[in-house]
Amino acid sequence: MPEMNFVLALTAGFLGGFGHCIGMCGPIVASYALHLDMPGMRAHRLISHLLYNAGRIMTYVFIGSLMGAAGQFLSVGSKMSELQNIVSIGAGILMLLMGMDIIGLFSVIKTIEKKNSLVLKMAKAALEGFSVWRYFTLGLVMGFIPCGLSYSIFIAAAASGSLFSGMTTAFFFGLGTLPSLFAFGSLISFIGAGVRGLLYRLSGAVVIGMGLYWLIRGVSAYVKV
Repeated sequence: MPEMNFVLALTAGFLGGFGHCIGMCGPIVASYALHLDMPGMRAHRLISHLLYNAGRIMTYVFIGSLMGAAGQFLSVGSKMSELQNIVSIGAGILMLLMGMDIIGLFSVIKTIEKKNSLVLKMAKAALEGFSVWRYFTLGLVMGFIPCGLSYSIFIAAAASGSLFSGMTTAFFFGLGTLPSLFAFGSLISFIGAGVRGLLYRLSGAVVIGMGLYWLIRGVSAYVKV
């Protein structure tokens, strides 16, 4: 049921958006949002937000497509179904571990997310210039920022076993993150750190759910009831 994967990806994006994306992408969004609050710039605020998020989601879709294609490639051959089951089990285990990391049982993801200096340098460079399209470029760059939550979704994209499913899984995740970044400026003062932490942990629970989905799907091929 690929539809279930899409729903879980959308839910993880929504919860993780308010719980985590605000912390990861918030400072960048705030920097250009403040600039757009200057006299004469407010009319460009909506289009700039749209371009930024379109670029970010496009990067997610690109990576999701590559991961889905990789999963599909691994499934090609005489033992296609068996390889797909192995990929599904491996992805399920990885997502379970990453989900448990998100809810606070490990600390590997935090180490990964600190490796973002190159992406941030590129993001600052993308903001140079005067064209409104620089926000689209900024979104493309920020889509590559090391993030445990998005990495979990990309693993799910690989487990889907097809370019289209991988692309769609990543798209729904990106779509789920939209409300948080669009509402960042007006809601951030009402969402305390404690609430954001809770939402992020809930997104981790959803990732665990996705891991169980792929693990059970893979294992069920070897279990005869």
